[in-house]
Amino acid sequence: MVWKIIGLSTILFASIFLWLWQKPKAPSGKIENVGHENAGQIRPKPQFTPESVSLEKIFGENHEWVATLSAEKVRTLIATGDVIPARSVNYQTVSRNNFKWPFEKTAEIIKNADITFINLESPLVGDCPLTNEGMIFCGDSRHLEGLVYGGVDVVSLANNHAGDYGGEGIEETTNLLDSVGILATGKSGPVFKDIRDLRFAFLGYNDIDQKKEGISWVDKDKISKEVREARNKSDIVVATFHWGTEYVSQPTERQRELAHLAIDAGADLVIGNHPHWIQPVEIYKGKVIVYAHGNFIFDQMWSPETKEGIVGRYTFYDKNLVDVEFLPIEIKDFGQPYFLEGEKKRAILEEMQNQSFLLAPLKPAQGRVLRLAPSSLTGSLLARLEIENFGQPYFLEGEKKRAILEEMQNQSFLLAPFKPAQGRVLKLAKLRSSV
Repeated sequence: MVWKIIGLSTILFASIFLWLWQKPKAPSGKIENVGHENAGQIRPKPQFTPESVSLEKIFGENHEWVATLSAEKVRTLIATGDVIPARSVNYQTVSRNNFKWPFEKTAEIIKNADITFINLESPLVGDCPLTNEGMIFCGDSRHLEGLVYGGVDVVSLANNHAGDYGGEGIEETTNLLDSVGILATGKSGPVFKDIRDLRFAFLGYNDIDQKKEGISWVDKDKISKEVREARNKSDIVVATFHWGTEYVSQPTERQRELAHLAIDAGADLVIGNHPHWIQPVEIYKGKVIVYAHGNFIFDQMWSPETKEGIVGRYTFYDKNLVDVEFLPIEIKDFGQPYFLEGEKKRAILEEMQNQSFLLAPLKPAQGRVLRLAPSSLTGSLLARLEIENFGQPYFLEGEKKRAILEEMQNQSFLLAPFKPAQGRVLKLAKLRSSV
C-alpha cells in the first residue's frame, strides 16, 4: 500500500513538473531569437519583391492590385498614341474655339499620373492655316491650352512631322512648351523629370522619312551612347521611337533591332509610335517594348484600325516596372478620343494580346494556347491552335476540324483569281495611302 502511494505521488509530481516546464512564457515585449547575434531585437518586415512583368499579367484582368503597394514607392507613367493638333483636328478646335476639346473625354484619366507622355506629331505655330487636307502639318499655338488641360508633362518631337515648319517651327514649339513647363525630348539627348526623388530620363528618335533640322535621328551608335549616359544620370530610362511601317499589326525587324539595342544599352522601357495601328508588346530581357500605341488625337476616320488606339499606364515600384495596363480608345469627330468599355474594349485588347503572343517565342514549359483573333485583313475566323504534350498530334473532329478547314478555304479563295461567274465575295479592309 505504501509503495502504491509513493508511486502515485511520483507520477503526480512529474506531471505537475512537466506542465510547469512547458507552460508558455508571458510576452516580454521583445521577440526572442535564441542563438542569433541580433537576439532580443524585432526583425524588420520583409521587403516587397516585385515579380517580373509578363504578357499573361499585362493582358490579365487584375490591375487593381497595384493600389495595395506603398504609395510613396509607386510612380506612374501614361503614354498615348500619336497626337496631331493639325489638319482636321486643328480645324475642329479652331472652329469650336475650344482647344481643350480633343482632351475633354480623356483628360481625367491621362492627367492622373506622375508623368504623362505624348508623341507630338506637328509643330505649334502662330500663323497655322486652317485646312482639312495636306501632308504639311501645323497646329495653332493655342493648342498649348489643351496640352496643359490634358496634364501633358513630356512630349517627343522625334517624328516625321514635328519639323514640317523647319527649325523655326521647332524652336517656336519648344519655347511654347517651355513656357508651361512641358519638357520636349527628341531634339538632342535626354530630358529628365524627377518624381519624389526618382529620376526619369526620356530620349526620342525618329526613323521615318528624311532627316530634318532639329530632330534626333536614329543612329545606332548615338542611341547606345545616349542611353548609356542617361542610365548613369537617372533611375529609369524611357526610350521612345517613331518607326515602322504604317497600317500593319506587326513590327518590322528593324523596329525589333532598335528596341533591343536600346534595352541592351540600359533602357527600362521602350515606347513606339507611327504605324497608326496598335502593335504588339514584347518582353525582352525582362523589359517591356510597346511597338505602337495606335492613334490618340488624330483625324484618320477612314478605317476602324486608324480610329483606335491604346493608352498605356506603366506602374513603377521604385525602379522596377511592376504593372502595365492598356486602356483602349476610339476617336470621333476627327480628333476627340474617348475610352472604350464592353465588347469593343475586350476585342481590341484580345487582338493586341494575340499579336503579342505571335511575336513572342513559345517556351515549351509554358504550354501556351494561342487563340488567334479575326485577321485584320480578311475578317475571317482563324483556327485555334492548341499545343499539347509538346509533340503528339491527334486528328480533330467537330467544330475544331470545321474551323481549320474553313480558314484554309478562306485563305485559298484569297489566293485564287476571282471569276465573276463564281459569285464569290471577298471582304478586304480598306488600306489608304501613307499619312
